[in-house]
Amino acid sequence: MLDAPDLTAEQAAIFDAIELSMEHVFVTGRAGTGKSTLLAHLAARSSKRLAVAAPTGVAALNVGGQTIHSLLRLPIGVIADQPLPHPAELRELLRSIETLVVDEVSMVNADLMDAIDRTLREARNRRQEPFGGVQIVLFGDPYQLAPVPPNDPHERAYFRDRYRSPWFFDAHVWQDAPLAVHQLEEIHRQRDPEFTRILNAVRFDEVTQEMADVLNGYGARPVPPGEDAITLATTNATVAAINARGLAGLRGDVRTSIAEIEGEFGRGAFPAEETLELKPGARVMFLRNDVSGDARWVNGTTGIVVGFGEGSVTVEVEGVDHEVGPTTWERFRYEYDPVTKQLKKDVVAEFTQLPLRLAWAVTIHKSQGQTYDRARIDLGSGAFAPGQTYVALSRLRTLDGLHLSRPLRRRDVIADPDVRRFMGR
Repeated sequence: MLDAPDLTAEQAAIFDAIELSMEHVFVTGRAGTGKSTLLAHLAARSSKRLAVAAPTGVAALNVGGQTIHSLLRLPIGVIADQPLPHPAELRELLRSIETLVVDEVSMVNADLMDAIDRTLREARNRRQEPFGGVQIVLFGDPYQLAPVPPNDPHERAYFRDRYRSPWFFDAHVWQDAPLAVHQLEEIHRQRDPEFTRILNAVRFDEVTQEMADVLNGYGARPVPPGEDAITLATTNATVAAINARGLAGLRGDVRTSIAEIEGEFGRGAFPAEETLELKPGARVMFLRNDVSGDARWVNGTTGIVVGFGEGSVTVEVEGVDHEVGPTTWERFRYEYDPVTKQLKKDVVAEFTQLPLRLAWAVTIHKSQGQTYDRARIDLGSGAFAPGQTYVALSRLRTLDGLHLSRPLRRRDVIADPDVRRFMGR
């Protein structure tokens, strides 16, 4: 086994399977099993010429990669059989790649997966080989995130006629390219076997009445005096209203921090608020790990604003005050250097802002990857997407930290039948 000191034995075995072969691999697992840790290790330690991509700008930022569309110069929307341009610099870049890693692959639809295949075949002039001979490594959990369905009725009809389902695993390329599925099993977020058992049932849409009673029993308890619970809600409107009420309810003047943006960052990919309004007493969440290396906070840590400095803010975290200054997120683009024959990442845009957001509430979607000791789950009129309730519940470490705005109902638990078909193989 290759040296991988910061991985578990399970993660290290999958790293070896990727590193020591050219087989196509899908790495999946329940929430909290360490998919992100393994991906970061692979990106940093692989000996292969490797590029990392993701379906959205925010997801690409989170893994230090590039969006799929930007990397491969693909058009937005359904691609189907339309001609794909391959300028010389793109051909040179793609011919240098040995392994393409795609994070949050569950958001990639079948049409885009086939377009990745076709682009690599054509640009590398290896049309008879799936993905043009590039190793494809996919990370994600289909039980948590689904591809966004098209709004256009003609596009929906195209998917119905051409694909068994819109999911990446039903792309035509997999008829010719075997996909090895490696599932991480060891959960690092939850240690309570009862909670783990119930989360598995929610994930697979197999919740019994006894399990529902346990969740609703814990969820009905009030938040203990002196403690806070972040609200996880289904819609942006609900979250914005809760955070606005929280800020308005505080005394003192609003202090505003405006982001500095260099280059073409893309508004939809902003990693933090362009205009951040704070007051003393505001509840906030950190959006990045402590860049100083002292690990004073991590992405998802919550705290309370207690003061302001020149361009900085003081946040109390677990009784300790920390001065927090702006941090910079970088947007990358891959390029191939023909002189060094190396694949390199160039910074093409920067976004500088305080690494904070108001944290009385956050959408369930944006809570992906976070861990909370205590949270209030507000499903409103009901969960409207497969996996939504599972994502919300699995953010918590323990049942003791669960609070519900209303009892969970049977229809709040949804698992996509196509995912169950694929994962049940």
